[in-house]
Amino acid sequence: MSKLPTHNTNLRHRARHSGSKIHYSSPSCCRGSLYDYLATMKAWIDYILQFGSLSQEQLDLISQKATTLELRKDEYYLQAGKISRRFGFLMEGIMRVSYYNSKEEEITKYFVDENNIVVDLQSFDNDQPSAANVQAITDCKLIVFSKQGWEGLLGTVTGWDQLVRKIISKALLQKVERISPLVSEDATTRYLSFMEKYPNMANRIPLSYLASYLGITQSSLSRIRKNIR
Repeated sequence: MSKLPTHNTNLRHRARHSGSKIHYSSPSCCRGSLYDYLATMKAWIDYILQFGSLSQEQLDLISQKATTLELRKDEYYLQAGKISRRFGFLMEGIMRVSYYNSKEEEITKYFVDENNIVVDLQSFDNDQPSAANVQAITDCKLIVFSKQGWEGLLGTVTGWDQLVRKIISKALLQKVERISPLVSEDATTRYLSFMEKYPNMANRIPLSYLASYLGITQSSLSRIRKNIR
């Protein structure tokens, strides 16, 4: 298995409101990649503001707890048997969540793409070893919070707990929608349904992982793709 990378850049910023706009100033450590820094912070702020209003002071406190994490393709964000200690938000790339069945076969449970949270909530909340592997299947960039930092926000940012509940509720609904389709459907229907629901992911996922998700062999998937062209 791939080792977790050590690259981790602190995201600390100052921002001010001008009407409905938020203006950011980058710390000196980020001047070489100012555009990426601004884009990363804007996407994260836009995401959380979907779930409630926050003052500029609150946004600053939240941002000060955030760090960026970059994963290369095939590296693991979380491995089965380890405790999840990070709450992540995927900015770029695709990750897959998988597990091992009773035959020790690795099964792809679902995929996560941009602008979605990445966390094993049961492991994160209860300090229990995770049963899942969470792996980057493309190069990925995330904003992450340590468990200590995430929980610290609950005591310092008024209303953060209600906002977090909304974030988690949406994530759980998406998880149910994304979990591998019922095998009672025929393989072609499952494939076409995936293509319709996730057109931005379909051509970025290795066929072996997509076949595992659909519950078919890679050769069967290749035949299906050939027949519908």
